[in-house]
Formats: sequence, C-alpha cells, structure tokens
Amino acid sequence: MEPEPPQTRLQPPPVALGTGAVARRLGVSPTTLRSWERRYAIGPDRREAGRHRRWTPEDIARLELMCRLTAQGAPPSEAARVARGVAPEDPPAADPAAPTPGGPRALRLGDVRPECRGLARAAVRLDAPAVEDLLEAVLAELGPVTAWEEVIAPTLHAVGRKWATAGERYVEVEHLLSWYVSAALHRIRPAPEPLPAPPVLLACTPGEQHSLPMEALAAALGERALPVRMFGAALPADALCEAVRRTGPRAVVLWAQSRTTADASLARSVAGIEWGPRGARGHSALLLAGPGWGAAAAAPPARAERLFGLRSGLAVIESVVAPRVPGTARGTAAGRAAPAACGS
Repeated sequence: MEPEPPQTRLQPPPVALGTGAVARRLGVSPTTLRSWERRYAIGPDRREAGRHRRWTPEDIARLELMCRLTAQGAPPSEAARVARGVAPEDPPAADPAAPTPGGPRALRLGDVRPECRGLARAAVRLDAPAVEDLLEAVLAELGPVTAWEEVIAPTLHAVGRKWATAGERYVEVEHLLSWYVSAALHRIRPAPEPLPAPPVLLACTPGEQHSLPMEALAAALGERALPVRMFGAALPADALCEAVRRTGPRAVVLWAQSRTTADASLARSVAGIEWGPRGARGHSALLLAGPGWGAAAAAPPARAERLFGLRSGLAVIESVVAPRVPGTARGTAAGRAAPAACGS
C-alpha cells in the first residue's frame, strides 16, 4: 500500500475583534472609528453576517499607526492616507522608546492591560468623549475595584510622572482625566438595600485635595451595600470631629496623599472621640490610607491601622463592619472580635 500523504495542519485564523474592543484598545470611541471608516476609508477588511465589523490584526495595525500620527499632530486625513499605505502583512514596527503609540507624548505604562493603554492614549489626545466612553466600559465590565487598580490608577500615575518630568506640560491631561474619572465613579449607583449598620466615614485630611482614591473606595463600598458617608477633599478638623460624633461611624478612613497633609495630631483626636449615650459609649475604628501616612510621618495613634491598596483596604473595612451586622453569616463571636484587633 502506498503511504498516505501527510496531512496539512491548518493554522487557526487570526483573532478578529469587534469595534468596541478595538476602541478600548486604542483609546478612541466607537463613534470615532465609524467616523474614520466613513470619512477616510480606513475600516476593516471584512464583515460578518449582519454587517458586524470585525477588525483583524492588520486592520488594528493601520489604526494604531493613524492614532500615532494624529497624536503627533498630523491631520486625520493625512494620517489615514499614510496608514492605508502600510502593507497588511508588514505592520509598522513599534518604537522601542515609546511603548504606546503617540511618539514623544506617549505615557510610560509598562506591562498593563490594553484598556489602560487605550485610556492613556485618549487622555493624552484630550479626547474627552473617548475618555468618558472608556471609563464607562471598564467600570461596567471590571467593576470599580479591578478598574481602579488595573486601569485607572496606573494611567493616573503615568500622567503624574509625565508632567513631573516635563515642567508644567501635561497638567491639562491630568486635570481632564481626573475630572472624568471622578464623574464616572459618581455615576456608580450603590446597592439598593444597604446593610443595617453604622456608616463608614471617608474624608481627606485638612489641606488634602487628592480625593479620587476616596471616591473609588466610596463606589466600591456602595457596590457592596455598605453604608458610606463621603466628605471629600480637605475637610476641616473641627468638621471632621463633629461628623464623627453625629454619625457614630463604625470606621473612619482618613486619606493623606503627602506627608505635609498627614496630621498625626488630628488622627489622635479622631481616635479618642467617643459617641453615643452615656453608659453605651462607642468609638470608631481609625483607618489611615494614602502614602502620606508612611514611616516618615509623625507617629499615628496606637489604635489605628494602615490601609494599603483598594482591594485589601476593602477587606479590612468589611472585617470591621460586616461581623456586627445582625443576621449576616459573619456575625459570629470570632467575627465580633475583629474590630478590636483592627484597632490595636
């Protein structure tokens, strides 16, 4: 018998992405992609049944080149003409000095999610509609915790590093991005039925204007049905102490971005506040968040705990609040001892 001819192994076809996924990857809105396709004939090479656009790696390479050229100041029509001249089998090589498209304006991001690169590109272009669309998409898809830790915070840090090394340039990028991040976090609706527990009070120390981390924490706590009282940036010391007495919070989280705003004397005052009727006085767990409370800061009170990161901070707060909520699975004797340990 003659040997059978060797069978040819079929290579899997390249993955094609939908318009929404490509828009998030590039940092543009889906409307922008459709506009580029209509105006400059830089659309995908194929469509699926039902006229759905499917973008191949070659299509995306052309779009990346167009984004890079427009970020460098080229008119969209000229950028599209150049991008269409790139052979599909020979996409433009990445510039080793610029990990993301955008040339010298690119943000140094390192190894991050594609959504983070897309958000950075949109912010550098000051493309507010794209920034807004991208933030809405990642918060809906990933939730506030993962979106903050893996997309939003890395982009904010990259913008901060960029303007810190470029004089006063790129401050407008940070302001635009911060504004739309804040607006997107405020649009997250808390769970409709919060747990029947005293609230968690969130505030920035007097003089501290950086409130975005607290806004992310407020959104995440609301999503978990934990009652929150958010007081935002630069709450005066007297107002903070009065808010603690009036609300009787289970925990107080104080944010300080820098050592100059990390007021240890204020922390000691808050830790010493007692609230409630005579004979049934209580006090709040004091949780210190932000890099300002580092080792170089003045010694905080003994009954205080540092929070590191949004996800781990949420776990600490839940250990303080949830075990005391009547009817919850964690309302055990062992669980009720957690707040004392937290405040030690």
